[in-house]
Amino acid sequence: MNGQDCIFCKIVSGEIPSAKIYENKNVLAFLDIGPVSSGHTLVIPKSHYQMVHECPADVLSSVAEVLPKIAAAVYGAMEADGYNVLCNNGRAAGQLVNHVHFHIIPRKHSDGVFNSWPAFKYGSGELQQITEKILRHLR
Repeated sequence: MNGQDCIFCKIVSGEIPSAKIYENKNVLAFLDIGPVSSGHTLVIPKSHYQMVHECPADVLSSVAEVLPKIAAAVYGAMEADGYNVLCNNGRAAGQLVNHVHFHIIPRKHSDGVFNSWPAFKYGSGELQQITEKILRHLR
């Protein structure tokens, strides 16, 4: 998918309306139309990149600069007990729109959202093997 076919790029250009929360020259934040909780907000770079590792540092920096301000506003407005900030990368990770975006999901105690975390223990020697494998790919 390129920027011309991207629903988020169409929101940025004004072709598709959105409930805007915040906008500057590099970043747009708007309410998710398929929320996990009330106030679920998406924060996106206006430029089109599919995954975090494809974004130049200055693009991510622009998003990171405003993310705390937007998270604080969502947290306060929704009188939340907490919030998640998530960024899904690739279909296997749950990314449905191929444009980098960060979810701010306001949470309440016992809201039933993300009730469990599927953690596990590494087998003997596996931790070191995986560390070494990742280090070989680190640029």
